[in-house]
Amino acid sequence: HVQLVESGGGSAQAGGSLTLSCKASGNTASSPQCMAWFRQAPGKAREGIAAIYAGDGRTYYADSVKTRFSIGEDNVKNTIYLQMSSLKSEDTAMYYCARGGRCTSTSWKTTEKYSYWGQGTQVTVS
Repeated sequence: HVQLVESGGGSAQAGGSLTLSCKASGNTASSPQCMAWFRQAPGKAREGIAAIYAGDGRTYYADSVKTRFSIGEDNVKNTIYLQMSSLKSEDTAMYYCARGGRCTSTSWKTTEKYSYWGQGTQVTVS
């Protein structure tokens, strides 16, 4: 079993920046995994915004964030990060970290492929 804990959420002004972290613990020694960030605003579906696949280092982004957000990883710390800049009010949401098997350009946004989820961290942009 794997536990995921997000941190770094909070309030920011439009145009500002925040960095989220997600630390994995437990049985993390396994085949390369896809780690992703999703977000969910009130009344909306959960959407994938960024992912990174440890197997080849590829990253994937939603069009809405690809010029503003950056996903990275620290394998020693079993932690992934999401650097968010030029924040907009529409970025306001609960942000979730997820872990699953191999991801591809077509599969990474699918919530069903991820076996483990964090509890989420709130980001509010005003």
